[in-house]
Parts: sequence; C-alpha cells; structure tokens
Amino acid sequence: MKSFINKTDQIVNEAIDGLLTNPLLAKLDRFPEVRVVVRKDRDPSKVAIISGGGSGHEPAHAGFVGAGMLTAAVCGDIFASPSVDAVLSAILATTGPAGCLLIIKNYTGDRLNFGLAAEQARTLGLQVRTVTVDDDIALGTAVKRRGLAGTLFVHKIAGQLAEAGYALDDIATIAQQVIDQTISIGLSLTECQHLGHPPTTRLKEDQVELGLGIHGEPGIEVIPYAAADQLMDIAVNKLAAYLPDTNGRYAMIFNNMGSVSPIEMSLLVNSFRKTALAAKVDYIVGPAALMSSINMSGFSISLLLLTPAIEQALLAPAAPAAWQLHPFKAPATVASPELPSTLLHAPSANSRTAALIATTAGLLVEIEAAINSLDAKVGDGDAGSTFALAGKRLLAVQDQLPLNETGDLLLTIGRILAREAGGSSGVLLSILFTAAGNAYTQQPDLGAALLAGLQKVKDYGGAKKGNRTMIDALEPAFEALASGATLSVAAQAARAGADSTKDIVQTTSGRSSYLSEEVLRNIPDPGAEVIARVFEKIATL
Repeated sequence: MKSFINKTDQIVNEAIDGLLTNPLLAKLDRFPEVRVVVRKDRDPSKVAIISGGGSGHEPAHAGFVGAGMLTAAVCGDIFASPSVDAVLSAILATTGPAGCLLIIKNYTGDRLNFGLAAEQARTLGLQVRTVTVDDDIALGTAVKRRGLAGTLFVHKIAGQLAEAGYALDDIATIAQQVIDQTISIGLSLTECQHLGHPPTTRLKEDQVELGLGIHGEPGIEVIPYAAADQLMDIAVNKLAAYLPDTNGRYAMIFNNMGSVSPIEMSLLVNSFRKTALAAKVDYIVGPAALMSSINMSGFSISLLLLTPAIEQALLAPAAPAAWQLHPFKAPATVASPELPSTLLHAPSANSRTAALIATTAGLLVEIEAAINSLDAKVGDGDAGSTFALAGKRLLAVQDQLPLNETGDLLLTIGRILAREAGGSSGVLLSILFTAAGNAYTQQPDLGAALLAGLQKVKDYGGAKKGNRTMIDALEPAFEALASGATLSVAAQAARAGADSTKDIVQTTSGRSSYLSEEVLRNIPDPGAEVIARVFEKIATL
C-alpha cells in the first residue's frame, strides 16, 4: 500500500512538526524523546486539561490543543500509548497551583502510563485528577468499554470549564458526568492499514464490520455489505438501545475514521437524518475526521445527553480548527429565482424543419451507447449521454418550437441546450446556437450565422480546427453550407473532418491535450463523430 511517508519510524515526529505550523502551538524541547504539544498561550493560574494516547487518530489528540479545549496532548507511537515520562512531562510543563485533569481513553496502556504519571506528579505535590472515557457500547455494559470519539466531548467541556476558571474537582465531576452520558458506535467497510506496511484484510468485499475499535480491533459483528441507509439503520439501532435518556436531547459527533470521502460522509449524515434517532439530536460536530484510525473506511457516531450546563460549555467557542459544532437541522431552502422560459416564441409549423429536428434528436438518442463506448476510450464515457439528453429534450418540445422562424428557432435551441444539456459539449453547442440566432436576426443567412456561432465557440472554448474537437467536423460543414453547398456536400465535409481527428495525437487545447498519443491514435473525437453522423443522417432527408 502506497503512503506519503519518508521513514516509518519518523512518521509521528514529522507529522507533529507539520502540525506546529499553527503559531499558537509548541512542542516540549525534549522532542522527540517525549512528544508533547502544548498551548503557547496557556494560563498557569487555571486548571490544565491534558489528554493523549497513540498517534494515528489525527486530528486527535494534538489537533485539539488550544483555548477552550486541551492545554497539552501527549503523543505516542502509532496506536501505542505514550510513555510515563512523556505524560509526566506534559503535567509538569502545564500544571500550576490549580492542578490538572488527565483525560484517559479506556485502554490498558493508556490507563497504566497516564495513571503512573499521575501518581508520580502527586508525589511531587501537584493536584492531579483523572477520568477514563469508555463510550463504546458495541460490547455492551458487562465489559470494560473502550474509549472512542466521544472522548472529544470530554475534551471540549472540561477545556471550556477550565477556560472559565472552574476548580479542578468541579471540572472532574462534570467531566465524569459527560462520560456517563456519552455513547458511541463504529462501522467500517475496511480495516485500517498501517503506513509503510503491506496491506492486510480480514473482511471480504461483501462484508462490513460493526462495533470495531479505533485501532482496527475486530468488531462485535461482521454483517453483509448493504446500501448506506441500511447500514446506518443497523448502527443507529445498536446505539439507540443504550441511550442514557430516551426522552433527552443530544449532541452528536459524526466522525470519519480516516478514508471515507467527503461526499460519502455528507451522504451518511443524510442517512442518519432519516432515522428516528435524528429527531433527538440538536447539534452536530462534523462530519469530519475527528478521531480517525489512520485510513479506515468507516465512521463512528457519538451521542452526548445534554444538560443546560453541558450545552452551554459545548456552545462556547474553542480555538482548535478541527472542532466545528453547529445546530443539526433539516436542510434549509431559499426561494429560487424565476429563470426565463426556454420557449419565448410562439410555435410555428414547417414540415422540413420539423423533420430535421426530429431526425437529429432521434439520432442523438439512438447513438447514446455507441458514443459513450467511444468516449470511454479517450474520455470519461458520458459524451453519448450528454448528446442524448439534448435529443430527448428537443423531442419533448418539438411541437412547441418556432419551426418557421429560423432566428427564433436557433435562439430557442440555444436556451434549451443551456438549461437541459450537461457537460462542456452542451454548453458549447448552446453558445453556438445562441450566437448563430443573434447573427441570423442581423443577417438572415443560415450558413454565415452558423459560422458566426462557431466563432463564438472558439472564442469561449479556446479550441480551433485541428485541436481534435467537434470543431473539426463543424467548421468544414458550416463552410460548405455558407458557400451554398448542399447538405450532402456538408455531410461529406463533416465526415472528413471527423475522420481526420483519428490522426491528431498532439494538441494544446481541449481534453485530448491531457492524453497520450497511444490513447488517441486511430480513435476519432467523440464530439466530431456525433456531428458527422448528424450531417450524414439529415442529408438523406
């Protein structure tokens, strides 16, 4: 598996140095012997809030150091607890007479190392309290539950209380209340892959894991892969069974475990919105990577039962950019402006023009698959669909077109293509017909008007004849029409132009400029091929 790394034993050190481009953060100068990230602007008269653990969960934990959250974060190796000396260094560097609170996730290594450091600090006369986060409900309540992304709720509320000047015992009491009222569940399509190591997998392509840990530990259950809504229902139903108060209001952390794309995360939020549990949620943090598992393709949901004091602390501002809380509401809408109608002119009859429109539109629909197949060889495989969409729209309104007024018809087709056709081809053809319509109203010469429209396409699109675009077929065909030639002659010119694109393998404009000679050779440009086929078809009428 390829990763952006230099040396595997330097990943954490280099990542921390990258984080420290933030001017409000610093590292202890015993780095990397101890990896501790601290606030530059910490107030020694206030309670210090310290957390940490293994790296690989970024932005947790160092990404949440800042006003209103953590005073310091202690960073271990990837998925490994930091040393006792590192934790003690963080305590000694940040703790004044007000004391410090250690927020520990419920893993053996963290409990031992943070706990021993706390004991040593107390021996030195410092006030130290600890709380242990165990928000994972996957394994039920009969076992020691793991700490997941719900830990961030504790960071935020304890950090805000410290910022407000609360005493250590009061902060610890409320932090424990937050822990008691927080639940989390995770679901993933893949395990995480360790950076710089060969990939491994325990899941099949049709399997998903429910209730797995943030270090890639196996989940409580392997379930069949399904649609996002179905998977969300499974996760939410599991979570809902452990709600601290079925009538309460909640804040939610919607966490990306590492490699779920932003569009999928937004889709998953929408899947959650469809569940019954969504009606109980007032605030959301995310969707974002908040406590990740390197590159796991999964998500976790954490819910915190709100009280007035907890809600007030959650809503207070915090400096870390990774913390973004906002109300969780239904999608908002605002009134859309009224767009001008595409059909501004009264319909009129002309049998010859009607046949041309129907034949052309029908052909565009008919050749959709063939042009998509051709486009897949040199593009993204949707050119046929773009032209077919235009054809379908023209067929739908053919009885409403001003068929006997050429200038109005050209302008109308331009508006239809602008509104209905997608991709660059649709927009360029819209420009062509709109400019041609404007030109025709000034001088009623169809061939000259089409050439004027084509010139606008060149001006806006930047391509010209020889750049392997539909212009290679359009220009010779329009020139033939402008010279008074028949449709048959124009069709021959369009075909010759389209065929010439098979030999154009080096261009400086258009999408073909991004492709190699090997890809382009002997393949006609799909847009030019469509134009040639259209002219050949209408020439038979």
